Amino acid sequence: MAGASHAEGRLPEVRFLTVAEVATLMRVSKMTVYRLVHSNELTAVRVGRSFRVPEHAVHEYLRGAFSESA
Repeated sequence: MAGASHAEGRLPEVRFLTVAEVATLMRVSKMTVYRLVHSNELTAVRVGRSFRVPEHAVHEYLRGAFSESA
């Protein structure tokens, strides 16, 4: 990346949550979070043997769940 500015190569700051943190935030079990991840209803990244969920994905999922029930 010779000559590229630092802003071009920079990734946006993303906060990742563990499955346990997502479960606590949503007040559901960890198994429910795993089901959402495996059914592709909740975006997640696999890191080794565990999953990390972008915080914005949780908020998007909850926004969609609330708009469907209204």
